[in-house]
Amino acid sequence: MRGGSKENEGKGQEQSMMSRTRAVLCLLTIVCWFAASTTGLAADERNLARGKKLYEKYCLACHGQLGRGDGAVQFDPPVADLTSSEVLMKPDSRLLKSIHEGRPNTAMDTWKRVMSEEATRDVLAYILTFPR
Repeated sequence: MRGGSKENEGKGQEQSMMSRTRAVLCLLTIVCWFAASTTGLAADERNLARGKKLYEKYCLACHGQLGRGDGAVQFDPPVADLTSSEVLMKPDSRLLKSIHEGRPNTAMDTWKRVMSEEATRDVLAYILTFPR
């Protein structure tokens, strides 16, 4: 009997240790998640500002202030309305490719020589803030 008591005592200590370990891991997970999410917010704000500057420099003349394709320069076929459901239904990967690689048989030229992939993502992030 006495050996059983020590065995139960050992199991209790083991369970207590596992509970503390789980609590510490949970706390670390929460701290890491919080740190990552607050860092991301600051980066997102910076990237939107960068995206806006790049949009105004390279896209505004054709796509217009709010991306509706009503810029000062007009083309045939017309420039895409970036707020249209036709454009917004496309996956981000397709939109990024259109910006980076251009669109054949349109005025949409390739921007890969001017903007990095990261800059292209910033421009798209900014475009996706336009009112619909």
